[in-house]
Amino acid sequence: MLLGGLASLVSLVITFWTLPQISSDGTLPVLRLVVLLAVIGLLMRWLLAGLAILIGSVGVLVGGLLSQFGVVYLGVTLDPGVNLHGGVEAPLLVSVVMSSASAFVGWIAYAGSDDAYVAEVMRGVRRRARRIQPAPRTGLLIVQIDGLSAPLLNWMVMSGNLPHLGGWIRDGSHSMLGWHTGVPATTPASQAGILHGGSGQIPAFRWYEKETGRVMVTNRSRDAAEIEARISTGRGLLADGGVSISNNWSGDAPNSVLVFSRAALPTTRSRGYVRFFSSPQGAARGLVLSVGEMVKELHQARRQRRRQLVPRVNRGGSYIFLRAISNVLLRDLNVSLITDELVKGTPVIYCDFVDYDEVAHHAGPTRPESLQTLEGLDRVLGALQRIIDLLPHSYEIVVLSDHGQSQGSTFLQRYGRTLTQVVDELVDTTKHPVEATARSEGWGPVNAFLTELSLRRSVAGSVTRKALHGKASRGEVELGPRDCEPPVAPDEQMVVTASGNLALIYLATTPGRVPLEEIELLHPRLVPGLATHPGIGFLVVDTLAEGPVAIGRAGVHVLRSGRIEGVDPLAPYGPLAAASMLRQAEMPHNGDVVVVSRLDEFTDEVAAFEELVGCHGGIGGWQTEAVLVHPRRWVVEQAPVGSDAVHELLIGWLDQLGQRRRPETPTVDEPAEAGRVDSPKDASVEA
Repeated sequence: MLLGGLASLVSLVITFWTLPQISSDGTLPVLRLVVLLAVIGLLMRWLLAGLAILIGSVGVLVGGLLSQFGVVYLGVTLDPGVNLHGGVEAPLLVSVVMSSASAFVGWIAYAGSDDAYVAEVMRGVRRRARRIQPAPRTGLLIVQIDGLSAPLLNWMVMSGNLPHLGGWIRDGSHSMLGWHTGVPATTPASQAGILHGGSGQIPAFRWYEKETGRVMVTNRSRDAAEIEARISTGRGLLADGGVSISNNWSGDAPNSVLVFSRAALPTTRSRGYVRFFSSPQGAARGLVLSVGEMVKELHQARRQRRRQLVPRVNRGGSYIFLRAISNVLLRDLNVSLITDELVKGTPVIYCDFVDYDEVAHHAGPTRPESLQTLEGLDRVLGALQRIIDLLPHSYEIVVLSDHGQSQGSTFLQRYGRTLTQVVDELVDTTKHPVEATARSEGWGPVNAFLTELSLRRSVAGSVTRKALHGKASRGEVELGPRDCEPPVAPDEQMVVTASGNLALIYLATTPGRVPLEEIELLHPRLVPGLATHPGIGFLVVDTLAEGPVAIGRAGVHVLRSGRIEGVDPLAPYGPLAAASMLRQAEMPHNGDVVVVSRLDEFTDEVAAFEELVGCHGGIGGWQTEAVLVHPRRWVVEQAPVGSDAVHELLIGWLDQLGQRRRPETPTVDEPAEAGRVDSPKDASVEA
């Protein structure tokens, strides 16, 4: 309140000094006006909080901004010591200038810091904590830092740049271990394993299905919903009263917010959602900081160009907007949503923070701006720990990643042609291959957020629907590059999809998985041409005699038997490469030809088939080296291999906390709804 009052006083002085339309009879009226503005503003804030339930969060955001002008207008017209000069436009002009000055001064003095929003959240927690009945069992908070590799986290902890997460590891409360993701090293595949134990249904970030003639994109709402129906057993990680926040999949949680697979479904309005948009330290702060984030991105991209850093990619266009949304608005919104669930005592919470992954894709996994996002996420972890410390019930915190990232100049930058163009030159077809390699990953969280808003029966929903008219299909918002889902005609002959340095090639008019023997008859130059290309490390194709084989420029590795002829093409990719590629080769809807890019033996750099300097999706470098940080009292005898193994670990820890219900065990109570806290009596009956 003191800082807010000082900010109002400074803004008033600026307004009185710059505008001839307003004056005062002395110092006392100015101080009285500060108090009057504070009282009117407090009443207006209470009114907005109540209206939020009726008009929705976007309505509150717009109303909140307009109300700032209204507060000043009322203040300057009600205070008898303030004199307005001019016509009817004078109070309007004064209102606009004073509100703008107040917002700017407040942001400079306080709201621009990370502590501002945390302090606002914690004030709400303190007020509610006194009325909370403690949950009978310790809950589990799982925070996913998207794209963070184990080697990089180890280095950041050693350097001391992560005081909270690094402090937990140093003081012995938590242990850190790496785990191998397998192929594909993507968020959808890893989360399918972690949340559902079903990663074997996802061969890449995007793929083509011959039966339906569609390109499936895992972060597109309708595709994600269909894929979750395939992988879900109804007993996912979050099935017992958990909540899924900002993820690809629900984990069978009864309550999901900003989840791609459920974005097109009606959702309940979270109190954290409303608080974020109605708070002056929430969305209003986020909008200001988002502009600052975009300016920072322009400066950092220009610095890369001036220093001629290599590798680098173009960082313009929609990425500037996406970075601001993911690093500011969605991060703070996630904190608000998590806080609401912590206060309610939700048994298990899983939330994905995409900040680092989005920046690392365009700047590079170890570049300064990428590491700064990790420092910001470390502050988020510290804030969540402080919030938990205020609550009457306890939570264990697990921090994990879904994959790492590998760096390198792209395939196009190195060789002047895309992989699709290379394929086009090697095949005997009458049509050019269809390519699906767009940079669409960062649009997933934004589209999920806008889709949920558009489905609300409120002012927010109406405004969003009108603003996005023509940008939605079957109830879901689809912003972003359109070539991530190219139209595939019934007579299409070749389809090429890319996910980082992994690409899948389909002979679209030939049903089923096409074996090597048939490919050689149809397109005799395709496999030899790709295998000997300097930008390609190896191919995986099926054979009639021995099943899947990995083919390099100087040797063959039979994946099932382990037999090697010539130079093993998988040797540079590590000891788990053969098992990873065999598992990927046997997935449904996999490509007829699987292509993995080169791997530099000295730098571990790969050549992404997308225009991304930091990539993941295939194998090579740090992209398959994910990380798991867990309470040390939970001993892990052997590092897990694959996200399904991580799922089993987390299920076991939920069992130890008493938060996992077995469907075969009869219970008196129905499964807890999202946010419900069982009473001690209920807990004893269940036990």
